[in-house]
Amino acid sequence: MAKVTLIFAVLLIVLGLIGFVGTGSKHYTALIPAWIGVALGVFGWLAMSPGESRRKLFMHVNVTIGLLGFLGTFVEIIRSAASSKPLDPAAAASKLTLAWLLFFYLALCVRSFIVARSSGKV
Repeated sequence: MAKVTLIFAVLLIVLGLIGFVGTGSKHYTALIPAWIGVALGVFGWLAMSPGESRRKLFMHVNVTIGLLGFLGTFVEIIRSAASSKPLDPAAAASKLTLAWLLFFYLALCVRSFIVARSSGKV
């Protein structure tokens, strides 16, 4: 699962950079997906250790980062939709993409944890 985490980290970094360039490089909040990706990448790389307890620790850290990122993005999507301001299409697309990527990542992590538990690797 650590390698999958690194793939999602790269996807999030690319999403953040595209969002930043898409906003004309004026809005630094467009880089939030990239920072989430960097965090996932660092802990994903650390999770590639041969020690089982260390791997579990860093994968749980990654799931926590993913969950907090998803919840924060989901709340922001709802807040933006409820706002009377017009939505910026680039920002809306970036938020939705971030939410879907993190949701999919969390689903894969939960599935991996269930498989590990049922196989007795826990």
